[in-house]
Amino acid sequence: MQCVTSKEQLAALLAEHSAVLVLYGGEDCGVCQTLKPQLQRLLAEQFPLMQACYVDCQTTGSALCAQQGIMALPVVQIWFEGRRFTEFFKVFAVADISTALARPYQLMFSAD
Repeated sequence: MQCVTSKEQLAALLAEHSAVLVLYGGEDCGVCQTLKPQLQRLLAEQFPLMQACYVDCQTTGSALCAQQGIMALPVVQIWFEGRRFTEFFKVFAVADISTALARPYQLMFSAD
């Protein structure tokens, strides 16, 4: 999972990839640290064409988190074609993310 520390890096990532998952977390956030490998596994197994990145809101990414209005951790944002599709915050399950991704991912990457 690529680390992003600035608004410019995030914008470049969103411009370069058509599907992006952004995890906003923190070094001292136990839920965030547990969630990170679970999301990596989910993407590798079910959504391999989706790019993932991590923003550490407690250290290097604190300015970006403030710019994005992140007030509580963890937060997961799903982006398609440079637009935010959905957002999960504080209390959610990896299954919720999988369900939200399934249809738009299939539509975007299906080989018709």
